[in-house]
Amino acid sequence: MSRTLARFSDDLLTIPGTNVRFGADAVVGLIPGVGDLIGTGLSSAIMVDAVRQRVPIPVLARMGLNLLVDTGLGFIPVVGDAADVLHRANRKNYRLLERCVAEGRHVDVSARGYLGLAIATVAGFILVSLVLVGLLIWGIIAGVGAILP
Repeated sequence: MSRTLARFSDDLLTIPGTNVRFGADAVVGLIPGVGDLIGTGLSSAIMVDAVRQRVPIPVLARMGLNLLVDTGLGFIPVVGDAADVLHRANRKNYRLLERCVAEGRHVDVSARGYLGLAIATVAGFILVSLVLVGLLIWGIIAGVGAILP
């Protein structure tokens, strides 16, 4: 599931005449606020899969940082969308997950407190991303309200 989602989000299409690939995350990112909200949802699904695979907490934290960078790039009109195509947070997060699974790096299911800490880590990064998106949407609405009579 995560592989398909990462490909759909970051590598679905190629810009003709180049090797530059982009996906649904870049396309929906063009819609201020709403696109970032959808992108955060797609990215969080890969992180949830990483918890199911019992990826170590430091790897989950790295994945969360990739998500925050992706969210932050969405704040910069047009340039941020182009940078998002280059950053490819979902592909990076999938590769982190894939590497952990291939290397057999996972936390034993009986490890005390792993599930709670993993859920808190993922939820924390998702919550921060959603708050940032909410602030962006609030800023857009306030900006439009200041322009319109």
